Amino acid sequence: MGRAYGPVRGLFNLALLLPFAALLAWSQVASAAPTAPKLLLLGDSLTAGYGLPPAEGFVAQLRDGLRTRGLSPDVIDGGVSGDTTAGGLARIDWLLAEKPTHAVVSLGANDALRGLPPEQAYNNLDAMLTKLEQAGVEVLLTGMYAPPNLGADYGRAFSDIYKRLAEKHDVPLYPFFLDGVARDPALNQADGIHPNAKGVEIMVERLMPHVVSLLNGAAG
Repeated sequence: MGRAYGPVRGLFNLALLLPFAALLAWSQVASAAPTAPKLLLLGDSLTAGYGLPPAEGFVAQLRDGLRTRGLSPDVIDGGVSGDTTAGGLARIDWLLAEKPTHAVVSLGANDALRGLPPEQAYNNLDAMLTKLEQAGVEVLLTGMYAPPNLGADYGRAFSDIYKRLAEKHDVPLYPFFLDGVARDPALNQADGIHPNAKGVEIMVERLMPHVVSLLNGAAG
């Protein structure tokens, strides 16, 4: 076969280059495309939806509520019934392996129920928030109140740890995870501690604006 000269050779070279150019352009677009956020919900039985069908629990209701607002993050269910702040700290590295971009941290209720030292809960949460910060995760911290039977001094000391942590780590704070639900028999299960489906609905409704702000980069 003879050599291709002039315009013919140019067209031949162009035909070879076009597929490579198209592949390069596609790879650049793919790399520039934003990835879906991954939202870690780190908590205890209140997050895990204790006593409720999965579809009525906190994780599912929050996910559904976000979808109605046009937000569809990958949600990582990090709720473990009975977990304390020490338990959350023990598994934070495993959860970070899931590469979350955002996190709602809701731990401390079981520390208070057991009357554990508030400073111990502070130190555990402080270590968790530090690890999340180092991983580049945007965090919303939710607070918890201690049961009144533990006394006013303990209650003040416990609720104060969340304010201190929010200030130290410069993260937004939702003061009380059970706001509008705690101690209302109509919104809780028979144990008086865990919300029923309606209670979870109210929790999600009140927390939702803060989670939306977190995902939109406006929190804090």
